Amino acid sequence: MPDDKIIPPIDASFEAVAQAMVAAKTPKEITPKAAGISVLAGKSGSKEISPYEPELDFGIETERDVNGIGMGVLKDGTPYLNQRGLARLCGVQNAHIGTISSQWADNEPKPRIAAIKAILAKSGYLSAKAHIEIMHNGIVHYCYPAEICLAVLEYYAFDAGTNCQPEARDNFRLLAGSKLRELIYSQVGYDPSGKLNQKFQKWHERLARNNHASPRGFFDVFTEADTVIYELIVAGAPVGDTMIPDGSIGIHWGKHWEFNGLERKFGPRQRYAHNYPDSHPQSKANPVPAWCYPIDALGQYRTWLQDVYIEGGKLKNYLSGKVARGELPPSVAQLAIATMTPGQIEG
Repeated sequence: MPDDKIIPPIDASFEAVAQAMVAAKTPKEITPKAAGISVLAGKSGSKEISPYEPELDFGIETERDVNGIGMGVLKDGTPYLNQRGLARLCGVQNAHIGTISSQWADNEPKPRIAAIKAILAKSGYLSAKAHIEIMHNGIVHYCYPAEICLAVLEYYAFDAGTNCQPEARDNFRLLAGSKLRELIYSQVGYDPSGKLNQKFQKWHERLARNNHASPRGFFDVFTEADTVIYELIVAGAPVGDTMIPDGSIGIHWGKHWEFNGLERKFGPRQRYAHNYPDSHPQSKANPVPAWCYPIDALGQYRTWLQDVYIEGGKLKNYLSGKVARGELPPSVAQLAIATMTPGQIEG
């Protein structure tokens, strides 16, 4: 087989996500103990990544593509990368990862396979296959568990001889240990401990209190800010009674509405009653008057949100203010900004 060919490095935006995860304090809800992709072997004391077959109903719990790197979590909590994603992480062609899978169970393993298995064994893992085949939405997905990914990544970083890749070394330094697992969990919004649901609680309470609060024919900024709010919470931002991102969005959108005279184009905006849940001190002022806008302006609002508020720097300024006041860790702000890249918000 020819030597591995180098491919372009991972997008800088993905590296920023990984760097932010490394810089951040490890979130309590994400721990290497939480997602058992393996089961204890009977007598060996090592962990065995069980042999997988496509017909087994493991199932994909959630998945996402982050700058060309496919990742997800299986229903049993196993974090994984797809074949293309692992190849990009290692800086090699996709076909080379496929060859690793096809040669994994050979009776006389090739030196590359033997080296990767040895790396895996040092971490206390055994595996009958390199990947798990899952039928999902009518398509077979080739899922490489995080432990397998790290072993392959370490091989291409340090043990592949002339085929060692600088991208693999850089990414291994970023993602060694539990960091790859944490990165996957964070990017797909998966919480192995269940504590992430607590982070969403106050936002969900507001959603419940204000469901269909705007009159027919109008939209409100709180409801339409859900994508931004979700990404902030997943990144670790304490969205709740002291951090209300839709307030910032609403102020800037209101200024944009007035400055550009959008009432002449879409008709007048109007007030509606926004109610905070009892867990928020703002509830003492209920009902709080808030603006809602003609539904015909929704497309323009979403374009403005992406182009002006997110990419134009207003979100960054909002988060930087929170960081400066000690209300938000810098790593959370960096992760949130890196995640909300073009294409994340769709009309």
